[in-house]
Amino acid sequence: MKTAIYPGSFDPITLGHLNIIKRAAVCFDKLIVCVMVNSEKVNRGLFTPEERVELIRRVVAKLPNVEADCSSTLIAEYARQKRACTLVKGLRAVSDYENELQMALINRKLNPRLETMFLPSSAKYTYVSSSMVKEMARYGAELSDFVPREIIGDVQRKMDSRRDG
Repeated sequence: MKTAIYPGSFDPITLGHLNIIKRAAVCFDKLIVCVMVNSEKVNRGLFTPEERVELIRRVVAKLPNVEADCSSTLIAEYARQKRACTLVKGLRAVSDYENELQMALINRKLNPRLETMFLPSSAKYTYVSSSMVKEMARYGAELSDFVPREIIGDVQRKMDSRRDG
């Protein structure tokens, strides 16, 4: 069974992420969307890692070979534990490539059996990022072109609670 991992912060998951997930899911028997916990950002996210996993599960519920998980280990080690052969990385711009290539080489050094597959973003999502979504939500902008419909209310409620709190 070919297992791949799509790692990221997914704070929150966007339509761009979902596009990569759907495209990668047809290439592998199993795709794990893994919320990576960055120790430097652990208390600065909009959603907790556990909330992000739950949001992802809701969004991918109709994709039978996709699951969501969370990890605070190095992705190369997580991939070894899950017996994954490939990391999937979405690229929005050329600037993404440099950072992702460096990480791919490090991951390959740490886990020589691990390949990285780069998927270019679909043109209509090249400008979509979780940071941009959070900024738009902060000002009450319409999110339906940027975030899966299943979680728009969650993003708006979380942002409202931050403003009120």
